[in-house]
Amino acid sequence: MVAKGFDNDKYLYMQSEHIRERIAQFGGKLYLEFGGKLFDDYHASRVLPGFQPDSKLKMLLQLKEKVEIVIVINSSDIEKNKQRSDLGITYDKDVLRLIECFREIGLYVGSVVLTRFNGQNTAIAFQKRLEALGVTVYKHYNIEGYPSDVEKLVSDEGYGKNEYIETTKELIVVTAPGPGSGKMATCLSQLYHEHKKGIQSGYAKFETFPIWNLPLTHPVNLAYEAATADLNDVNMIDPFHLDAYGDTTVNYNRDVEIFPVVKAMLDKILGACPYKSPTDMGVNMAGNCIIDDVITRNASKQEIIRRYYTALCEHKAGAIGIDQVTKIELLMNKAGVTSQDRAVVLPALKKAEITGAPATAIQLRDGTIITGKTSSLLGASAALLLNALKVLAGLDDSVHLISPSVIEPIQKLKTKHFGNKNPRLHTDEVLIALSICAATDKNAELAMQQLSRLRCLEVHSTVILSPVDAKVFKRLGINLTCEPIYK
Repeated sequence: MVAKGFDNDKYLYMQSEHIRERIAQFGGKLYLEFGGKLFDDYHASRVLPGFQPDSKLKMLLQLKEKVEIVIVINSSDIEKNKQRSDLGITYDKDVLRLIECFREIGLYVGSVVLTRFNGQNTAIAFQKRLEALGVTVYKHYNIEGYPSDVEKLVSDEGYGKNEYIETTKELIVVTAPGPGSGKMATCLSQLYHEHKKGIQSGYAKFETFPIWNLPLTHPVNLAYEAATADLNDVNMIDPFHLDAYGDTTVNYNRDVEIFPVVKAMLDKILGACPYKSPTDMGVNMAGNCIIDDVITRNASKQEIIRRYYTALCEHKAGAIGIDQVTKIELLMNKAGVTSQDRAVVLPALKKAEITGAPATAIQLRDGTIITGKTSSLLGASAALLLNALKVLAGLDDSVHLISPSVIEPIQKLKTKHFGNKNPRLHTDEVLIALSICAATDKNAELAMQQLSRLRCLEVHSTVILSPVDAKVFKRLGINLTCEPIYK
């Protein structure tokens, strides 16, 4: 059992109640800009142990009868085939995925908005595809002077040019496949149209991180900076909140920088802005649901180290510049940690030094460290999985889980027919071989039953793993880091 630092049930209750209160504040209709991931928020579950990856969805399901989803996508992102790095799919495909996921759990998807539309052929083709699926599509256009020219924006030549989104629910959740999609502009455009029509509605923002009521240098907030190092987000004290209330709260630079413009827009649209600070605009209750600060701090420090190793490997691959690595190094210094504070790093490096070949290490829930070495039959990652499954199943290390009669044909297939020079089995091949053996071998069957117990465990490799091995660890829910070295 993973030690909990966060009360998920309390969060679901407090968050849904707070959103209900915000809906009532604006007379019964709220446009809620939803930042971050609605599905599979594993960053939040890692830094807030006890937070469930689907917590935000469960929270919305508590408001199910009030909720309507509007998904926005930047037309330029469709044209550029922009991809989500975590899923490896384009933004337009992710919109289709989101629609399907929302519908499967019973949440109503009202429409899709093509923002920054400028006649892009790919956007038009996507619109036709959506409409063929029965999805209503609206277009929002480029507005010259956005976002600083408030007078133009809040006029018929600005937001007035955008198509009005017909909505039917009290809570309109505006989400997107990624940043820069135009969520805030969509919300404010709707407020403009609705207040011209005499419809009372308001705007609020949902962002899990940074957590506004934790200190600026709390590891949870530092971990958020590490996670968004590529966006150059910086946590900072909200000066508007401090000035208005005398209270110190945390926000991030983009929201603080844009607040005067947003306030001016809301002043013009609503007559008076209901918010005195960016913190006021938020509805996040996560900080009130931390029940063990020590556990949360330690988990967040580990996340910063993981982000550091990820950045090192991405820099080695030429995907990012050294500045992102340097930024995370500074965050590690602020958090008071080094790479050696990751328990699996030194055992893996020591095993590699002893064997003279790539090695891996995994830490079980009780703190036990198990290593895997490279052999003539198995890569270090494949060996590690088998060694860990043996320990979890209570089997002796001398037990052979996979018969040589199963391994040899796979090796021949790889080298003689597929042309591979390396006969060693990858992790996916080992798991398939293990599952075959489990049909006739009780030990192999017992080992297979332990796979679910690998979720959330920590692994370190002394070399950058192949995409195949890395993907298997991800599917098993294992937190993997690698030294920035190619085998």
